[in-house]
Amino acid sequence: MNFPFSKMNTLGLSLLCSMLSFTCTYSQTVTDIINAVSLDSLSLTVNEFSGEQPTVVNGNTVTILNRKYNNNDLAAQYLFERLDKLENIEVQYQFIDDNDSKRNVIATQLGTTNPEQIYMICAHYDGVTDYCADDNASGVAALLEVARILSGQCLENTIVYALWDDEEIGLFGSKYYAEQAKANGDNILGVYNIDMIGYDGDNDESFDIDVRKNDEGSKGMSDDIVAVLESYPFKLNANIVIPGTEYSDHASFWNRGYPAVLIGEAWSEDDQNPEYHSSDDRFELFNLEFFHELSKLSAGYMATKAGLVGVDNAVVQTGNSLKAIQESATYQWYNCTTGTAIADATFQTYLPTENGTYKVEITSGFCTEFSDCYEFGTLGLPTFLQSELKLYPNPVQSHLTVERSVAESADFTLYDVSGKLVLNLTSDKETTELQLNDLAKGVYFLSVESANKRGVYKIVKD
Repeated sequence: MNFPFSKMNTLGLSLLCSMLSFTCTYSQTVTDIINAVSLDSLSLTVNEFSGEQPTVVNGNTVTILNRKYNNNDLAAQYLFERLDKLENIEVQYQFIDDNDSKRNVIATQLGTTNPEQIYMICAHYDGVTDYCADDNASGVAALLEVARILSGQCLENTIVYALWDDEEIGLFGSKYYAEQAKANGDNILGVYNIDMIGYDGDNDESFDIDVRKNDEGSKGMSDDIVAVLESYPFKLNANIVIPGTEYSDHASFWNRGYPAVLIGEAWSEDDQNPEYHSSDDRFELFNLEFFHELSKLSAGYMATKAGLVGVDNAVVQTGNSLKAIQESATYQWYNCTTGTAIADATFQTYLPTENGTYKVEITSGFCTEFSDCYEFGTLGLPTFLQSELKLYPNPVQSHLTVERSVAESADFTLYDVSGKLVLNLTSDKETTELQLNDLAKGVYFLSVESANKRGVYKIVKD
């Protein structure tokens, strides 16, 4: 933070065969987004970015000892690589005044419904000396955590994740971006600036929201943040500071007519980190619960403004099937071990032919999301050999004949592509006929399971 060194002024599948089922998903609601914020992840980022422990940049083990404006290329590369690993995000350097030694790191996640409507979350990444954990590795860590979580979501509006250089010597990074945005006519609806969120010396859970005086956009943002704060069980107390300080990057946007606020520890109550702007600004001074709560609030607010699109990427497993919960979409199942798409596995329900790890890609409208990978290990029986089981005709119009080389009891179970059970019988004959006259045209899956072997077969009904 670029404050003066004196004190700052006040401001069913039910499912297919078995009783065993589970559901897993990426976050789909604001509550899920908030709960996904990990203190372990936040702490690791602060320790890596402030030089408390080594990290890996460009394939090399390094320590980011210092982030001063003339010595922070390593820090910028770290940020670029962290963001570049995420889904649905495009990352670029923005060189300040065309100087390749001064760079902002800008990551953009386009909205699928309103891509021209932009909400920004930002933090400066430069420092004044070694460590600078609170100022501002804390804000950087919160931003990266929000990006990690929201990048897996389909969003209505565009989110820009911006990390500023040269804040400590005059807000030059954010000034340059804001000037360019204004010249380009960018429709930035809100700038959420995070600067120093790790310290709560009196443990009163208070933080500041700095608002521009007589600025309805800035005041509207603070109202929205308080609404999120009051809608979920946070352990935080907000101080609305009007007029807010101009000593951080939100001011660059105020001065160009964009709504913006600053989120930070309670300078308005003289409860700021006493070691800021010194090499004693270390992670050991953090109030971890306070840091975690403010990061969760940041995630909740950004999720609210981004607008979560309702693609349900949950998958339910029961017995020998996997089913995507999302209805009326297109699907592609993948083998997670090989990373390859499975041929013809393009239906809501998938019946694996072997144990393994699987996921599904779900596309609904303009939104595409992946499920988590699922360990599928219920197939304890070997598969019928081609010589041991034949079925014909396929495609079929009325009667499907199944011939087995051995006359033994077996269960025949037929499902439609949604996972609905449409036929179930047991036969101990070598030749079994299945009556399919009454079924609608389409694709079905037949499971045949005896005491010693099993098989799953795609059936086309003409």
